[in-house]
Amino acid sequence: MSQLAESTGIVEAETRPLASKLSKIILGGQDGLVNVAGVVLGLAAATSDTRIIIAGGLAATFAESISMAAVAYTSVLADLDFYRAEVAREKAEIREMPELERAEIEAIFRGWAFEGQLLEDVVEHVSRHEAHWVDIMMAHELQLQPVSRESLLSDALLVGFSAIVGSLVPLVPFFFVPVSVAVGIGLVFTAVVLFALGAVKARLTIGNPSRSGLQMMLIGMLAALAGYAIGLLFEAG
Repeated sequence: MSQLAESTGIVEAETRPLASKLSKIILGGQDGLVNVAGVVLGLAAATSDTRIIIAGGLAATFAESISMAAVAYTSVLADLDFYRAEVAREKAEIREMPELERAEIEAIFRGWAFEGQLLEDVVEHVSRHEAHWVDIMMAHELQLQPVSRESLLSDALLVGFSAIVGSLVPLVPFFFVPVSVAVGIGLVFTAVVLFALGAVKARLTIGNPSRSGLQMMLIGMLAALAGYAIGLLFEAG
């Protein structure tokens, strides 16, 4: 690795495809689980009719999964459009106001402790290559990273499928045991899976797995119990 790359950190980003996929699985699974848990427990509090609970749970499951997949797809498209617009703006500014943009590049490298002749040489070199110039401005002036659409559809489908799987966690017990028993089992399943998702999420970052798992579990359980409490208000017997 060159001295310039070491000093500035301008190196090709190390790809972590597995971590990226896991983060999308956690996103979809957590959202689907918490939302459907609230719906199912709310229905269970309002009625003892298993068919109504399962029908409501399945409706929420598929509505949630489609919504999550659509949001995952459109949000990345929006990020991509924004990034492209900012690239076009930076290119225009480089061509229309080269001295001002050059001064900004110089300020960035000076902030990395470049000085004297080395600073002048680096700025001169970057100024001769528009693509590199734009890359540096995007990453270090605007704090934006490139957005790829290569796996856009597959990632959206992964989020949607994960939402379905997560949604089934609190719903499955209602297929096999009476409502009064299924509520308790569903809560336990929900708590365990949320804790596991939080712990895995922390391992993908720099958080504490136990603390992250507990936080996600408590937040998710609070949302689920809120649904249960609302269901009690409309209890039909």
